[in-house]
Amino acid sequence: MDIIRNGSKPSATGSPDYFTGSVRVDRLFEAPTPARARGAMVTFEPGARTAWHTHPLGQTLIIASGYGRVQRWGGPVEEVHPGDVVWFAPGEKHWHGAAPATAMTHMAVQEELDGEVVTWMEHVSDEQYLATV
Repeated sequence: MDIIRNGSKPSATGSPDYFTGSVRVDRLFEAPTPARARGAMVTFEPGARTAWHTHPLGQTLIIASGYGRVQRWGGPVEEVHPGDVVWFAPGEKHWHGAAPATAMTHMAVQEELDGEVVTWMEHVSDEQYLATV
């Protein structure tokens, strides 16, 4: 058994290469081999969001607080609330972030495959982000 104490890992600022706006990433765990799961708590300030991206084995988001937005490529922008769970399938192009006027925090869980956890793509445009929910 391992216990990772809250606050034992420093918070990181989301890179502008992968995020728009102010984002804080708190890495929670990386399961030891042969397990592949990784988790982080991510906080998006109002209007902040990820770039488009995919995960080789999919991603689960658990909305912890605030209000957010999520979208898969070709689908509508969806609003998410505390307690909602979002699943993106393996290879599904998507983005997620806060609502325009409200911050949002979620736990993100994904798995590594052949050393890869995420493939980053282009930034989400303001037009895409502000599309009608």
